Parts: sequence; structure tokens; C-alpha cells
Amino acid sequence: MSSNPQTPLVARREIVSWAMYDFAHSAFGTLVVTFIFSAYYARAIASDPIEGAIWWTRAVNASAIITALLMPVVGAMGDFGGLKKRFLLIATVVCVALTAGLFRMGPGDAWIAALVFVGASVAYESMQSLANSFLPELSTRENMGRISGLGWGLGYFGGLLCLIPALGMVSGWLPEEGGLNVRATNLLAAGWLLVFSIPTFVFLRERQPRRRAAVGTYVRMGFGRIGDTARELGRYRQAVRLLVARLVYNDGLATAFAMAAIFAGAEFGMETADLLVLGIVVNATAGASAIGFGFIQDRIGGKRTIAITLVLLMVATALAFFARTPGVFWAAAILLGLMVGPNQAASRALLGSFVPQSKQGELFGFYAFSGRFSSVLGPLSYGLILGATGSHRWAIASIIVFLIVGLALLARVDEEEGVELALAGATATE
Repeated sequence: MSSNPQTPLVARREIVSWAMYDFAHSAFGTLVVTFIFSAYYARAIASDPIEGAIWWTRAVNASAIITALLMPVVGAMGDFGGLKKRFLLIATVVCVALTAGLFRMGPGDAWIAALVFVGASVAYESMQSLANSFLPELSTRENMGRISGLGWGLGYFGGLLCLIPALGMVSGWLPEEGGLNVRATNLLAAGWLLVFSIPTFVFLRERQPRRRAAVGTYVRMGFGRIGDTARELGRYRQAVRLLVARLVYNDGLATAFAMAAIFAGAEFGMETADLLVLGIVVNATAGASAIGFGFIQDRIGGKRTIAITLVLLMVATALAFFARTPGVFWAAAILLGLMVGPNQAASRALLGSFVPQSKQGELFGFYAFSGRFSSVLGPLSYGLILGATGSHRWAIASIIVFLIVGLALLARVDEEEGVELALAGATATE
């Protein structure tokens, strides 16, 4: 049974070119969000490391709120006008430009650096949402897990490969004066996205018919389609349940990624080079497991796959909390990598199986909403606990709460009914 009974045969090069987009945008998440710029911002750009960590969580929160409010409407506009690929190109160009702009940020530029990061992050998350909305068009229910896993796997391997030149840059290829060796990694992230996204724009097809209208018409139709969906939530109730569950458990994952480098630096004294080595190992394990679990998901289902990963992610977080040596923290980080890739790939694929063709951009816009709005409470909780206790350990322990609640909400999702409702929705729009 396919998520769309009329999905045509898709050329392998189109599937690979779509998956390559995960490879292309991985450098931003790896170098800017997780391993390098976040730690550099807290340590060097802000006036105080604790204050820098707190302001970083606020920047993450701001980008999350903007993306959450923006993407459902943009996705609905893309569905209505056949504009998903064009919007994807615009978001890519904006992200490239603003990421390159981070190169100019140095000590004393905390406010402007945070604003530029927020803009780049909104574009980055918008890119992912728009690219994700093509997944149901390229796959069937029988292979959606593998195709989603291929994309996430290539994404993590992209993150792994971009860390290698980044490690050279911070370890001696470039001078350290003015933080040049660290700041230059932002140019690497921008160039990586620019170059490796080219196959996507060459081979990925826009399948929705192009409708020409004034900008105001697109905006009105975007909001109108969201209103229609809100009135028909019963038709998409399993997708809604999944989005609510993901909103919570992804809060834990987003916090882990946003604060991992800062936690490692504060608790174990890891320098930039150490964090890059850690990032290489974590990305390698995450990439391999995302691809491997894609085959498992196609056999046992997305819901079970997500549940398994959430339980083991709780174990990884507990290990980090109790870790008193770098070795134990490394074990926690590797387990995190092994489970986070499959979790993200399975979540995307499971929603893809719940989405009728006419609602792909819109519902993946809500997927971005759940992903980015879920990036608010976790980092906010981390920052509040850190500010109250001065302890990164107690702050990171809050992640477990989000994972437990997310798992409980996931238990309410009926995977089979979700697929049946998507098929009924596709038939109703024909």
C-alpha cells in the first residue's frame, strides 16, 4: 500500500538528488548550531560564558517561534501555487548569505550575531520543511522509511565530512588571531550548502501545477487552506497526534543538539578541536544508523521505531547526567548519535505516510511548526535551570522529561488508521 496510490515510478537520480539536500544543509546544523559557532558565541562573542549560553538559548527560541508561525502558511502557499521548489531556492539563498555573514562576527557583536543567526536559522528550518514535503511524492509506504533514512544518513555523513576540513581550520590551517580559524567555518558551511544543493535544483521536480496569481492571492489562499485543514482535523487526527508527540520529544532532541557543545566544554573542558572529533564520531554513528534503521522501519513500522529510539535516548541522557569522566560522556554521545538519526528519519517518514498529496507542503509546514515550536520550551528550560542552579548537569537532566512525555503521547498514534486516512484524503481530492 502506498501513501499515494497514484505515485508514479520515480527516477533514482531524483531520489538521490533529493537526499543530497540533507547532505547539503548538514554543514549548517553541524558547524553553526551544534559544534562550533554555538560554543564560540558563548565563549568569545558574548561577554560571559554563562550569559552567552543563556542568550544562545534565547536566539534558538526566537528562530523557533518565527519558523513555527511562518512555515504552515508558506507550505500551504506552496501547495496552492506549485511553488515549493521556488520557495526552497529562496530559502537556500538566504541561508547561504546569512551564514556567510556570521564570519564577520567577533567579540562584542553578541546582539548582531544573534540576529544574523536567527535569520539564518529560520531560512535553514524553512529549507528542511520544504524539502521534506517532497518525500511522499518520491516514495511509497513500502520504501518511505528507507528513502527518508537515506536522506538523514547522507545528512549525517555530510556533517561528518564537513567536520574534517573544519577540524583542520581550527587546528592550524588558519591563524587564531581574532578567532579567524573558528569564524571561517561559517564560510565553509555557507559554501557547502551552496555547492551540494545544486543537484537538488537540477533534478527534483515540482509536481503540483503552477498557478499564477498576485502575491496577496497566495497569502489569502495559504491562510484559507490552513483554515480548511483546521476544520477537517478529524481527517488528519493521526497526523495531528504524531505532530503533538513530536512537538514534545523533539524538544528534548533540539535541546541536546543546541547545548551539547556548551555542556561538553563546561563540564569536561573540551576545546573546539575536541568537540570536532566528538562531532565526527557522533555524525558517523548517526548516519549509519539512520540508513540501517530505515530498513527496520519498513518492517516494523514508524511508531515502533520511534518508541525504541526514545527509550534509548533517555538512557543516553542519563549517562551524560551521571558522567564524571570524558569516557562516560563519550559513550552517552555515541548512543545519542545512534538513536537520534533513526528517530528523525522515522518521524519524517511516518508523517509522510499520513499526508495526502494535496496537503504535503502544508502538513510538513506543521511538521516544521512542531519541530521549531518544540525548540522553545527545551532550551528555555535549560537556560532557566542553568540560571537558577549554575549547573549544566541539572539543566541537561530536563531533557529526559520531554522524552518521557513524548513517548506517552506517541502511544496514542494509530499508524494503520493514519495511512488509511491519508489514502482517503488523496481520493477525496481527485
